[in-house]
Amino acid sequence: DARFTNALEQLWMAYQPIVHWPERAVFAYEALVRSSEPSLPSPLDLLDAAERLGRLYDLGRRIRDRVAHSAPEAPGDALLFVNLHAIDLNDFELFAPTSPLAAIASRVVLEITERASLHGVNGLATKVSKLRSLGFRIAVDDLGAGYAGLASFTQLEPEFVKLDMSLVRGLDVSTRKRSVVRAMTRLCRKELGIHVVCEGVETVG
Repeated sequence: DARFTNALEQLWMAYQPIVHWPERAVFAYEALVRSSEPSLPSPLDLLDAAERLGRLYDLGRRIRDRVAHSAPEAPGDALLFVNLHAIDLNDFELFAPTSPLAAIASRVVLEITERASLHGVNGLATKVSKLRSLGFRIAVDDLGAGYAGLASFTQLEPEFVKLDMSLVRGLDVSTRKRSVVRAMTRLCRKELGIHVVCEGVETVG
């Protein structure tokens, strides 16, 4: 518990650009949590500790505060993608109009990571509607991995989906993967009007 508290005090955010490839331009940044506490060196370590200690709200609030604090340093027209654990949707502070992140809600896309199932969220539709009324947009993260299945579309009706890198990596050599990604992209963009972000694009096609 002491180490986790120290990690919160030394928490900082790294920002990964999200590129709109046809324009060769950055349109958003994903906020990635980091800490200088050596015993909790990775985001997964932080999340595991928060879950074991029952302190997910503390971690989520600190992350959102850090993003709000650093937002003025980002280009004014860039969106900011911020990860939410499903349990964060039960935290009343997330929905407070006076919270630091709510002040920049029009620039923020909340990524539902679904590390835990959405079935543990009471009144999900009402809560998502409240977030949108504050100006936030919603993304489903890691589609194709873990709990992030197609049912998330009907539950969250997201503006963005992020295809998991396990689907994207090796796309150039796997015809099956290309078929799956093509079908998912067509469903999202043409049928549902959802923007698609591909994770793990790191090689020249």
